[in-house]
Amino acid sequence: MENLNHLLANNQAWAAKRKEEDPQFFERLCAQQSPKYLWIGCSDSRVPANQITGLAPGEVFVHRNVGNLVVHTDFNCLSVVQFAVEVLKVEHIIVCGHYGCGGIAAALANRQRGLIDNWLRNIKDLYDRYEYLFKNLDTEQQRLDRLCELNVESQVINLCHSTIVQNAWTQGQKIAVHGWVYRLNNGIIHNLNVGIDSPDMIKDIFKMQ
Repeated sequence: MENLNHLLANNQAWAAKRKEEDPQFFERLCAQQSPKYLWIGCSDSRVPANQITGLAPGEVFVHRNVGNLVVHTDFNCLSVVQFAVEVLKVEHIIVCGHYGCGGIAAALANRQRGLIDNWLRNIKDLYDRYEYLFKNLDTEQQRLDRLCELNVESQVINLCHSTIVQNAWTQGQKIAVHGWVYRLNNGIIHNLNVGIDSPDMIKDIFKMQ
């Protein structure tokens, strides 16, 4: 078995540097976790939430999956959301996709990839629902980018339809849900301006008392 001593050495060097720069860093980190932000992002290793937002460890609670999906039958994701909202009392939930997402590309391809195909079906269904929006796009890249944006917008709505977020609003908790897309080629986050911070902003059929 190949050892990973180089990663352990990296960790020791990182810890030593953090302590040298801020002797109380780890003591504060142990004391309490009180992030204001929940990040729901893609599992892609090129999109680390803390680094691209300039936040320190402990400042953002993170859930990641392939394609940054919020599916109402995914109790892993919903458990993270519930803990973040009800226990940590986060004020902002950020759904962040990224252009060049392999999950989006795989969803548009007609190739079998195994178990992941069942998960990507959620993105295929989204494309099917909004297929008319893609007819005037000239290139495959444009279609991929637009689907990436639509996917984020859809997950923002899914979050706001959940009983977790709606219960928090009913109880007077301030929560805003945001939709962003990150560009790998320049490191810049694009705000899709699809934020929702009130049940008044969702359709009546999805509102729950």
